[in-house]
Amino acid sequence: MSDLPPRYPLILNPKAKSEKGRRALKFIMANATRFTIYATRSREDAIELAQKFVADSEELVIAAGGDGTLNAVIEGLSGSRTALGVFPTGTMNVFAREMGIPYDKLENAMEVIDNGHSEEVDLFAMNGTPFVQMAGVGFDAQVIEETTWESKKRLGPLAYLFAATKVLRVKPPTLRVKCADGRELEGVALLVGNGSLYGGQFPLFKNASNTDNLLDVVVFKEAGYQFVKDSLTGLVKGGIDLHSHGDSVEYVQAAGLKVTCDEEVPVEVDGELWGRSSEIDFSPTGRTLRVFTPLEPKVKFRYALLKILSPWRD
Repeated sequence: MSDLPPRYPLILNPKAKSEKGRRALKFIMANATRFTIYATRSREDAIELAQKFVADSEELVIAAGGDGTLNAVIEGLSGSRTALGVFPTGTMNVFAREMGIPYDKLENAMEVIDNGHSEEVDLFAMNGTPFVQMAGVGFDAQVIEETTWESKKRLGPLAYLFAATKVLRVKPPTLRVKCADGRELEGVALLVGNGSLYGGQFPLFKNASNTDNLLDVVVFKEAGYQFVKDSLTGLVKGGIDLHSHGDSVEYVQAAGLKVTCDEEVPVEVDGELWGRSSEIDFSPTGRTLRVFTPLEPKVKFRYALLKILSPWRD
């Protein structure tokens, strides 16, 4: 009799009600002999489960959910040698796209895990909360804050657009940014990338690498129409890069940074609202996260977007 394949602990977000979520659950149940399934009740539950598997010396933990579930599991795995396997079952699946993990069929994501190839990626923290992809201070976090569950259920992605229209009418406070090397900047919104993608397959941080021990920071200096123009221009050109030093936007790389403001501002981490603070610290954890990834080079899903937008590029 041949050896049975390994059985992995799987942390599942059971709240997904979309068609994609239902298909994912069907696949997981059809292959239940491959997993020990744990359904989470909250973010704290997912963190505690991941910590338990670390204490049990599990080699691999699979996270089945969106970027929020993934971030919670990463927090639980932080500082350990337990690797992460990703079943992308969310809406955006930004980190999965960044790493080239198939997000259309879980059969393909399972094949990535069974192949056994892994990579080490940088792990940073925002006020002590680990993150692996990106974070935002100001505008995009406020859009998430203003978007209700009811509006997302009723309008889907359009709910964020309506919230953005509302936020753009409000004058934001000034953010003061101090990089670890002493450079100082000011702006009204801030996006911080460990990877290159933002909001799905959008390539925003053009020079980013999640293995260079640096964060890529885009500071928007003006709100309203100029903010929208800068964001869209960056996306159309395939990302904002280190040469983007102008009157309204600046891109820098830093080993860490501190953001202060005279009032509390919203902050998001890996696409999930973290809360509000007037002092925000982005710092390296000094550790990496081991992630199971495809054997082939990362699939650059982002270039599909560039082909669509190419007629409008400079």
